[in-house]
Amino acid sequence: MFLLLFVLAVLSVGWFFLSRRKPVEPVVVDHPRLVPGVIVHDVTFYSQALSRDMRYRVFLPQDAAGRKLPVVYLLHGGGGSFHDWSNYSDVANYAAEGMLLVMPQGDYSYYTNAAGRLQDRYEDYIVNDLTADVESRFPARVDRGGRAIAGVSMGGFGVVKLALDHPQKYAFAGALSAAIDVPRRRFTWRRLSQSRSYEEIFGPDGSDSRRASDPFRLVANIDPKTVPYIYLTCGRQEGLLAPNREFAALLERYKIAHEFHDVPGGHDWNQWNAQLPGLFEALRRHLELPDRDGRTRHGD
Repeated sequence: MFLLLFVLAVLSVGWFFLSRRKPVEPVVVDHPRLVPGVIVHDVTFYSQALSRDMRYRVFLPQDAAGRKLPVVYLLHGGGGSFHDWSNYSDVANYAAEGMLLVMPQGDYSYYTNAAGRLQDRYEDYIVNDLTADVESRFPARVDRGGRAIAGVSMGGFGVVKLALDHPQKYAFAGALSAAIDVPRRRFTWRRLSQSRSYEEIFGPDGSDSRRASDPFRLVANIDPKTVPYIYLTCGRQEGLLAPNREFAALLERYKIAHEFHDVPGGHDWNQWNAQLPGLFEALRRHLELPDRDGRTRHGD
């Protein structure tokens, strides 16, 4: 017994000193993949919803002066940052075609207003603060027909929820490997840290806040005619494939315009980067884009 108490005391003292150490900030190597004719801007602005400064990155064509550009908001995944889309994908090619690409910092938020952290209103930050700041600084279209949103993993979840919560904001919503089922995941001791994070963001299992954040429930209570076109992909080697298939079937049931593709690969940027041509082809079809004569061409 004495030995056990001694070991526990040593561990407690060690934990005390470790917990008081200043955390080591991860080293982020920033290497945006630019292409000719595209410029990058990094912006820091104050978010009223979050009561703090937030950052985002923008890709835009060099010859953007004098015209308003369609805007695509690109949401990163869990554990990522506003650098991810620019560093790990070839998305700059689409800025070169005449699009304004906005990549915000989303932290570990699922881009929703947290149930247990009232200061973390990330949905309001994206929909209100970020949009207003982008439209005040850059030549951005301000109409629904010129605005799209896309994301990977956690960002894919955010895309779907934002599209269903704010259908008047976006004409197109693209979700790659969306963590679509997160609000339905039950508390488990095996993944204690993750479960606690989900509780802080979505509320306890079975709570009203969980149900209000569940895309599977949201689609049942929305007018299909108002929903942005939803584009879904998921890798065949992903654990998220089954819930994405289930969600696509639900969109079909409620007659919500969409398409779903199961594709080769796993949950990584190699797979997501390979999906960009299909994603942006669909995006072009459903945004209202000007033709070569400057006239607006309506999407399908």
